[in-house]
Amino acid sequence: MTSLTSASVAEQEASLILSSFTLADAVGLGAIAQSRAESEEMPLIIQVRHGRRIAFMVSLPGSHADSENWIIRKAAVVEKFDTSTMYQKLRYLERGTTFSEATGLDEQKYAAHGGGMPIAVANVGIVGSVYASGLPDTEDHEFLVDCLRELKAAQSL
Repeated sequence: MTSLTSASVAEQEASLILSSFTLADAVGLGAIAQSRAESEEMPLIIQVRHGRRIAFMVSLPGSHADSENWIIRKAAVVEKFDTSTMYQKLRYLERGTTFSEATGLDEQKYAAHGGGMPIAVANVGIVGSVYASGLPDTEDHEFLVDCLRELKAAQSL
């Protein structure tokens, strides 16, 4: 895995813009994520939102109840800034500060740690989001990127 920067994460986000994202797609993305996580025995909690409605959520073996709180806090960041949580984290670290120091937002309500991604549709904008919690934050982020790439590839068929 290459070292992430805010610029590389912004490029990832731009490359993952979908052609559509229906409620069925949201559930399908959840199924993709669950299948990937189960096949690699990842102790994740995964959530997919269509708009702000939870379309899919699963807690896999080995996951911790506290990961649900992490997802709520990651969602607060994605919904406030319309970018991934990893982008927000790196954006401020690259400036020599932290997300919470720079924004003044309460760390108990906002978690700028990898594992939260907006879902955007071409010519529409952000229409949903996806979250993973249970691995180190860079791994949570890369897991979501891989799942979104798989969904995008399936839409291209």
